[in-house]
Amino acid sequence: QVQLVESGGGLVQPGGSLRLSCAASGITFSIYAMGWYRQTPGKQRELVARFTSGGTTNYADSVKDRFTISRDNAKNTVYLQMHSLKPEDTAVYYCNARRFKQYDYWGQGTQVTVSS
Repeated sequence: QVQLVESGGGLVQPGGSLRLSCAASGITFSIYAMGWYRQTPGKQRELVARFTSGGTTNYADSVKDRFTISRDNAKNTVYLQMHSLKPEDTAVYYCNARRFKQYDYWGQGTQVTVSS
C-alpha cells in the first residue's frame, strides 16, 4: 500500500532552520507531483510548497525565499528545507503525493514548533 512517512519536525527557535523529509513507498514516485502542506488547529490545510505535474515549483507567498522544496527520485524522497523560521510557521506539516484527482495520498504529519 501507499505510505508517505514524514520526519524532521521538532522544536526550533525563531530564525532557525529545519529540514523535513518525506519517504514514499508503494507508488512510482517519479511520476507523482509531490508537495508539502501545513495545518494549525481550527484552520484549513494550506499549501506550503509543491512540485507541479510539469516539474515546476509553487510556494506560498509567506514562505517564498525562506523555504525550498526538492526531491530525490532515486530515494523516493521529497524534502522541505526551511530557513528563517517564524512562530507563525508553527504547524503540522503534511506530505502529499498526487497524480490526477483520483490518486491523492497524505502522510501522517510532523509537528514543527517555532518558539523561544
